[in-house]
Amino acid sequence: MSERPFIPVHAAVLTISDSRTLDTDRSGAVAVERLEGAGHRVAARAIVRDELEAIRAQLRAWIADADVDVIVTTGGTGVTPRDVTPEAVAPLVTKPIPGFGELFRWLSYDEIGTSTIQSRAEAALCETTYVFVLPGSPGAVRTAFDRILLQQLDNRHRPCNFVELLPRIRGAAT
Repeated sequence: MSERPFIPVHAAVLTISDSRTLDTDRSGAVAVERLEGAGHRVAARAIVRDELEAIRAQLRAWIADADVDVIVTTGGTGVTPRDVTPEAVAPLVTKPIPGFGELFRWLSYDEIGTSTIQSRAEAALCETTYVFVLPGSPGAVRTAFDRILLQQLDNRHRPCNFVELLPRIRGAAT
């Protein structure tokens, strides 16, 4: 049996923060490093304030962009009033992927204990684009990539992965 050739995805990385810049955004940098290190292409990167409409507007633009297969957000997943990323994503969701958040919290329990319940990490299919909503800490981004996303964004991962489903998802949308 021959190994499948790797299929890179085109990703966008969105950091939600009132205080970070591209120079100080360690979480977004970890996401970019993990994506590029795995052979994927980072098609776009941005930082927006913790404002529901600003987050939603950037997500809508990337969801509509045929050059973006995957969006990774960092930040805004806590429980304070300024944490609104899940609320920004909610009306854009075509199909929720609840197992992602469940698995993320289960894995991060080993690292941060019961504090993991404060994370509202989640994933969804928004039209034909995967959206992964991650906490804003570099450690959380590393956990999500190293323990979940690098496998699920690799079409060679068996028994199944998100990448191999993209052609069927996109075919159903046309």
